[in-house]
Amino acid sequence: MSRWLIRTTLFIALLLTLTACSRIGLAYRNLDLIIPWTLNDYLEINGEQKDWFNERLKEHLSWHCTTQLPGYLDWLDRLKTMVQTDQVSDEALQQRTREAKAAIAETARAITPSAVELLQGLSDEQVAEMNAAFVKDQRKRQQQYLKPTLQEQIQERSERMEKRLNDWLGPLNIAQRQRVEAWSTALGDQNQQWIANRAHWQNQFSEAVAQRHSPEFPKRIEQLLVDRESLWTPAYREAYDKTEAQARSLLIDLMAASTPPQRERLLKKIDGVKKDFTDLKCLKAARS
Repeated sequence: MSRWLIRTTLFIALLLTLTACSRIGLAYRNLDLIIPWTLNDYLEINGEQKDWFNERLKEHLSWHCTTQLPGYLDWLDRLKTMVQTDQVSDEALQQRTREAKAAIAETARAITPSAVELLQGLSDEQVAEMNAAFVKDQRKRQQQYLKPTLQEQIQERSERMEKRLNDWLGPLNIAQRQRVEAWSTALGDQNQQWIANRAHWQNQFSEAVAQRHSPEFPKRIEQLLVDRESLWTPAYREAYDKTEAQARSLLIDLMAASTPPQRERLLKKIDGVKKDFTDLKCLKAARS
């Protein structure tokens, strides 16, 4: 669950999916992070629950590797073609984003029955522990992202983005750094809406788990995991739409200002993610 919560707050468009892909490759190698519904950050599960979880994790991992990863490889090919042909446009980025969201939703839908079963088996003590961890998480993020002044928030957001971009493009030039700063400034107090919506989702999740033995519980969890956008606050929905548009604009401008070495580095990074996937034994077995 913690990975799912993280993903609901991450950046969208190219940057979201690129960073998600890098985490997925690492997750497959470690066999413990690929399914985005682990509650490790929020509660301790007992030995029996761990045994059940590990078996179910293997099943989901196998399903994901054999049925979902081939589509990821095709997606990466389309992404690579965009870069190679200088077609990083608003329309193309919107399409890649829709595809990425659909892939995330399909995985969420597939693991929802297991999530429901796990949550229904939680004790009252475990639920209380989870709720307390949610409160702690909210306080931590408010301290980290809201306590700084607005100007500090803008600067820190700019620095985080530049760090991510350096990994994929290499050092940014002056024009690119200025564009990142303008992007961060344009988002303004987006942290406020993001954290408020995160707390809103967690509170709804807690309310649902409190009724985990009711007939409506599976449907409610599916909505929380698969159709989470329907539960967003109005303020966050508006902010998120703005964030998506600003993200696409940023990426278009960064690629327009990119140098040949930066584009070459990006293509190599995409190839690296693809190789991580194609080297997986489960994918090779599925294709043999």
